[in-house]
Amino acid sequence: MKILTKELIIESRGNCDIIDITDEVQRILNASNMLEGICNIFSIGSTASVTTIEFEPGLLQDIPKILEKLIPTYSRYHHNDTWGDGNGHAHIRSAIIGTSLNVPFNSGMLMTGTWQQIVLIDFDNKKRTRRVAVQLTGI
Repeated sequence: MKILTKELIIESRGNCDIIDITDEVQRILNASNMLEGICNIFSIGSTASVTTIEFEPGLLQDIPKILEKLIPTYSRYHHNDTWGDGNGHAHIRSAIIGTSLNVPFNSGMLMTGTWQQIVLIDFDNKKRTRRVAVQLTGI
């Protein structure tokens, strides 16, 4: 069993910016020469998430719209009262969607569906440089 950890650096616009990172994760897997195992993708920080979606224009509009209804940007959050940074909504969105994702791989390929891409969603209220850990465990 082999373990490999790499880090992606991603520039984000914030405000529910959805970024397809599938190709970057697959490049790390390709370079590892591992054939079978698990890939863990983890957003380092508490105001972004990693998940899968069909990365298409309709969902890129729908997801921010639905999240705004469920967890509005400008509601009153105790986090904002405490820290004054106005990103309480970003912390809640990240906690609900989650900061990590496990994707199995076989024959050196991520086992994602045809219309399933790995995405980073940055919920913070400003642009950020995001760090994403990619850890492979396999043979």
